[in-house]
Amino acid sequence: VYPVSDWGNSFNTLQLVVLDGITGTVRKNALQNGTGLYESSAPAPRFNQFQFPFNSATDRRKVVRFINAMPANSIIIMYNLLLNSTVTNQFAPVWATDATTFGSTDSSLYHVLKNYGFSMLDQFTSNKPFIFKFTKNSPAATYQQIGLSATQIITATLPLTITRVNGLITSPVFGPANEWKYFHWGGAPKESPTKDSIRYKIIGITNSGNETVIMNLDSSSKHVDISSIDANQYPYVKLQMEQYDSLKGTPYELDYWRLNYLPVPEGAVATNLFFNMTDSVTQGEQVPFEVAFKNISQVAFSDSIKVDLKVIDEANGTHIISVPKLKPLQPNDTAIIRALIDTRTLSGINTVALDVNPNQDQPEQLHYNNVLYADLLVSADKFNPLLDVTFDAVHILNRDIVSSKPNVLIKLKDESRFLALQDTSLIKLQVRYPDQTLHNYNFGDTMQFIPADLSSGENTASIEFRPYFPDDGEYELMVSGKDVNGNQAGYLNYRVLFNVINKPMISNLLNYPNPFTTSTAFVFTITGSQVPQNLRIQILTITGKVVKEITKDELGSVHVGNNITDYKWDGTDMYGQKLANGVYLYRVITNLNGKKLDKYG
Repeated sequence: VYPVSDWGNSFNTLQLVVLDGITGTVRKNALQNGTGLYESSAPAPRFNQFQFPFNSATDRRKVVRFINAMPANSIIIMYNLLLNSTVTNQFAPVWATDATTFGSTDSSLYHVLKNYGFSMLDQFTSNKPFIFKFTKNSPAATYQQIGLSATQIITATLPLTITRVNGLITSPVFGPANEWKYFHWGGAPKESPTKDSIRYKIIGITNSGNETVIMNLDSSSKHVDISSIDANQYPYVKLQMEQYDSLKGTPYELDYWRLNYLPVPEGAVATNLFFNMTDSVTQGEQVPFEVAFKNISQVAFSDSIKVDLKVIDEANGTHIISVPKLKPLQPNDTAIIRALIDTRTLSGINTVALDVNPNQDQPEQLHYNNVLYADLLVSADKFNPLLDVTFDAVHILNRDIVSSKPNVLIKLKDESRFLALQDTSLIKLQVRYPDQTLHNYNFGDTMQFIPADLSSGENTASIEFRPYFPDDGEYELMVSGKDVNGNQAGYLNYRVLFNVINKPMISNLLNYPNPFTTSTAFVFTITGSQVPQNLRIQILTITGKVVKEITKDELGSVHVGNNITDYKWDGTDMYGQKLANGVYLYRVITNLNGKKLDKYG
């Protein structure tokens, strides 16, 4: 065993370490005229224990006198320091005869130790180590241990319950306060007479947590005016009571301590009064967020109340939502926080985070009830938009003939009712010329962008493309489109080949079906850049008599390129009379700017 710091310095001795029963302080030995205190042998250098030989009844009686000299409640730890090669026959059976030698068990170390609870002492019949701990004049629990042989090393860890002569009581933190008023306390000592010494500290705490002792008070100051404490500088205060009892080490009995102060206001998010937010929406929706905030205290807020609102997306990105300040709320007054959450850049599960009066912008009692978190599920737009391309209002086939000055209308339509197609970058086009050069076009006279108008009920953007293709030959139009979220209009770009013939011409006119029974349409091709102003079809008998004339207006929509007329001739004459069955002739009469068109093909 290693008591405090020293083993001892003499073999075949009893080593006694004495601790104060209240404070746990080690009783020190001292060297006086070659010996230690209380008839002990010369001590080890650090004077932490008292050592006594035990080879005679007289030596053992000195140990009894030492124990009797120790104050009540002293904690005494005894162990023996042996050397295996040293022979002694002064063991427990011999110790037990000391009562006969001195005529009393009170002078017998054997009987004194047995009375203190050293029941294992009878096993000390040979050169074996032991440890015994007891408390003077006390029934407190003992500790005992004895080895099996002289060569065994024994150790012990002995828990000690001690009482300090001084201590602190610290209060919880009070505040925050608008004004500090008074400090009151009351209490009494546990015993009389008493040596209790009492002092108080009033400690100011800043918003940043820094602490400063503002007042030191003695036990006579039981009612103290603390209005001089600046609540702006120290919105929080805590109390500390310092006690000292050198006589008994008992704590002073504090009955109460009180702080009187004027508190700051206290508000809380009040979802029980009003809360409105749709928690599952489609991407692009403007989500109304509305919630009540109430002043639940009897103190008014001194200024407008700041509000922080943000959305934390799936990638932990933060989106700040602008919210105006709330009015300064009077006691029990309520304000409604209102904002619109734009979900165009959100998808998946998001968190809406509200913080009223953030960072204690103005003093408030608590803050945890100013915070609200709500989940917002945004269904992402994953649908592809639709792309539609027409030349002069016609969906052409690959390698069709078109006007050299066509009106190309490109429409991009998306199913989203909220993410309007309003950016010119959503549609891109290029034209490959007959010489294989690629031409890009900018918005201006040739190309005009028309953004989507959601109020129309459709989300459709369009480009009106009015180019001029001066060279005859085969061109290629390439168009790509995407929606606001980048969803492409198909996996491949729209591509179509078309032919341009700048010279105005018209092909032979054919009718289909031929022969017919109910009606027939007319098929023909026009080249150039515009439709002839005059275009008529005449039906003749084989003798050359005109029986029917069909005007351009009757034919319906006619464009440069391949045409199949909307008009269907039903075999009647100009008066609506059904013509006789047989063979009839037809001819087409055209002119453009007063000139007859050449034949194409």
